[in-house]
Amino acid sequence: MRIHLKISSDGTTVPFDHQKNLTGTVHKWIGKENYEHGNISLYSFSMLTNGKMSSDSKGLTFEKGTSFFISAYDNTLIKNIINAIQKDPEMFYGLTVQEIIIQEDPDLSQKDHFMVASPVLVKRKTENNRVKHYTFIENETSDFLKETLLNKMTIAGLTDDSLHIEFDKNYAKAKSKVLNYGGIKNKANVCPVIIHAKPETKVFAWNVGVGNSTGIGFGALI
Repeated sequence: MRIHLKISSDGTTVPFDHQKNLTGTVHKWIGKENYEHGNISLYSFSMLTNGKMSSDSKGLTFEKGTSFFISAYDNTLIKNIINAIQKDPEMFYGLTVQEIIIQEDPDLSQKDHFMVASPVLVKRKTENNRVKHYTFIENETSDFLKETLLNKMTIAGLTDDSLHIEFDKNYAKAKSKVLNYGGIKNKANVCPVIIHAKPETKVFAWNVGVGNSTGIGFGALI
């Protein structure tokens, strides 16, 4: 299930590096006492839309408001988030939720190509215990995308031997970009993904996102 949030702004400039603020807000709505904390995230959320650079070039303004979505495999989690938003719609830097629109799981049986609503992060620890971030052009990236998604499916009790997932390397606007999250620079991918799988597997990916760190705003799909 997915909820789309329409948000008003009081005109305050929002810093470019606001992903941690957005994550903190989502986690506030999820609440402290729940299964999600400390576990692999079976949810994802997009970036804010409609931002324009402020006149002083120090951040983004949302003169016409903004929006983003939150998706989760567990409908109960989404319902709990809705209740929390209704009690506390305030976000950060003058942003406030004005409307919640619920979207049920779609029929994805004929859809294999998915755009990304937030950059996809693919990372693994190397032999010397350092973390390497992988880009869409590297051959092993597809294997890591599949591995991560299968791990999440196992948690949810799902299986799919037909699963194949990869970045669309032919996408003309594909790129990698570095995002700062709490002082940590993450090299993530702005590139569509192609998923060949059972329809229910594609719906699962649509809800939980792909790649690593979907619980802090990476890898949301549309």
